[in-house]
Amino acid sequence: MKKQVFFVFALVFGLMFGVQSCQSGATDTSEASVAEATTQPAAGGGQASVVEDSEPNVVKVAIGSPDHTTLVAALKAADLVNSMANVGPFTVFAPTNAAFDALPAGTVEGLLKPEAKADLTNILKGHVTTSSLTEMMLSDGMTLGMANNSKITIHKTGDKIMVNDANVLGSVKASNGMVYVIDKVLLPR
Repeated sequence: MKKQVFFVFALVFGLMFGVQSCQSGATDTSEASVAEATTQPAAGGGQASVVEDSEPNVVKVAIGSPDHTTLVAALKAADLVNSMANVGPFTVFAPTNAAFDALPAGTVEGLLKPEAKADLTNILKGHVTTSSLTEMMLSDGMTLGMANNSKITIHKTGDKIMVNDANVLGSVKASNGMVYVIDKVLLPR
């Protein structure tokens, strides 16, 4: 169970990384295009971070997680899947489906509409920071700048880690950084 949670975290992290990295203009969000994104050259001439025999990037982790289908749908709606396959390093705080379900009724559906793409992208970028931060690197009171220019605060007591008011449920190392699974969506203030 713990390995599954960590794998999910890594996947979410990869997805969030795409939010931070340069955005792709591609609009094909089929599963075939998602799989292709994990093996094609990254935007800007770099190489995608996943090789078939290597550790999965965040895209592969998220797609394989039944607890992050809403996050995957959001990444697709924001056209961030391809950029998620790029190399990092990144730290992603990945909300679960239950975290999205806890938002007011209609919020997720509204954000997934094409006319809300800018708002959705801003929210997703608020879950990603550059660099790969392990649990040992996180300290109580640490402030992190996020890809949307917002800031979050880490709260750490013993083994318990929180990001603003969201609990960290687990973490997974991905090929392009770290993914932390969280129980709340980090909304702009």
